[in-house]
Amino acid sequence: MRTPFLLVNFKAYAEALGPRSVELARSCATVAEETGRSLAVAPSAFDLAFVAKSVRIPVFAQHLDPAEAGKATGWLPPEAAVAAGAVGTLVNHSERKVAWEEMRDLIARGRKLGLEVVVCADDVAEAETAAKLGPDYIAIEPPELIGGTVSVTTARPEIITKSVRRIHGTNPNVQVLCGAGVKTGKDVAKALELGTVGVLLASGVVKAKNPEKALRDLAKGLGRAA
Repeated sequence: MRTPFLLVNFKAYAEALGPRSVELARSCATVAEETGRSLAVAPSAFDLAFVAKSVRIPVFAQHLDPAEAGKATGWLPPEAAVAAGAVGTLVNHSERKVAWEEMRDLIARGRKLGLEVVVCADDVAEAETAAKLGPDYIAIEPPELIGGTVSVTTARPEIITKSVRRIHGTNPNVQVLCGAGVKTGKDVAKALELGTVGVLLASGVVKAKNPEKALRDLAKGLGRAA
């Protein structure tokens, strides 16, 4: 990913399922192209291939399993994401927590297959532990603020700065994102000031009355395009 960037998680919101997922992804792609900012999307597993074929911005899976391709009914092996057109994946989101061993194995599999891995962490301690595994990114997201009306950059800026310090102290190669309640360009700009390279967000775009308008405002927070 080109940093700084916005990663829009579609979750399983009705507004971003099926044909709507492609429509929303195209809005993200339009904003990325017209503003020069870096945006990526994470649609539902059912929509990932359709989205990846419809846009030229990076597409991430919302979750993968460290299962091998083959006899794995119902699982989501990394190879399936690669075949569908994904360039990366989220793992350990607060709505889809995984065991430490699963996280470790998925990061290793992702590295082997060329998938960028964004590990989500609820707090500083979890972020520091995840950093030891060497993912590409760690997104610090206090669960109590996810989907709320107050950005983590306003409500708990100290958790971001402390996480950045601990993560870089453990593994300086891991880059940091933040999320939870981020809805404006000012929130994004503040996140970058606090030491992150971008924002992971969902409802601020997906549930917005005008997603493209919301995206344009959020993209302004990334600063001037390179």
